[in-house]
Amino acid sequence: MSIEVDTPSGTAQTRRERQREATYAEIVRVSRDLLAEGAELSLRAVAARMGMTAPALYRYVGNYQELIDLVAFEIDRAATETFAAAAEALPEDDYAGRLVASTVEFRMWALANPREFGLAFANPVAEPKNARREMLTLSCSGHLCTDQMRALWEHNHHPIPALDDLPPAVREAVLDPLIPAEVEGLAREDRGLLWIYMQGWNVLYGVVALEVFGHMDPRIIESGEMFVEAVRAFAPKLGLADDTDRLVAQIRERILRG
Repeated sequence: MSIEVDTPSGTAQTRRERQREATYAEIVRVSRDLLAEGAELSLRAVAARMGMTAPALYRYVGNYQELIDLVAFEIDRAATETFAAAAEALPEDDYAGRLVASTVEFRMWALANPREFGLAFANPVAEPKNARREMLTLSCSGHLCTDQMRALWEHNHHPIPALDDLPPAVREAVLDPLIPAEVEGLAREDRGLLWIYMQGWNVLYGVVALEVFGHMDPRIIESGEMFVEAVRAFAPKLGLADDTDRLVAQIRERILRG
């Protein structure tokens, strides 16, 4: 006989379901421990650390890619709580400051956790329609960033590209987006905002990935000057040209705190 409890969503969860969820949580915890220790992350290593056989683990993750997808999604979810907390420290109406707080926190987290960053953000997607693509579309950090950028745009109404001015492939991408972004209530003619999202992520990810993987002068990485310059150059696209000095000072202060 199963025992049921009420979950926050109002649905009932059986004992077996709770045990299964607990096992998934343990898989993620053990995997993150292995990453932090610099050890190999594999199904066999996770199973051994959990005191299970590899075949028993297959009941939860069918293959290595499923393990990576599960752990990557949970890493992103947990890290996003840190990014969001940084934003929440600022006034609700400081839309630019909150966006910058989250993005610089993303950089600081990535530098402090290079293996987790690599797993969550530098793990190739082999097939465009696989489960990992769906997980990326649900990305917690992605939604946080795009929600903040939308809030900023709704506040200051900075210029965005017109649909007719976008290349065909870009127009298709913003009308049927795969990126993690809430588009409900966003008028068709305003979908150019999603192109700004994509460009912003390209700038942020590009700089942070180069820093994390050491493809930059270490003195520049330590100082954060390339990140600062990237934000300074992109700020006008968000209508923040007049606020750049304040935002740069905010970034420098966070980097100095380490």
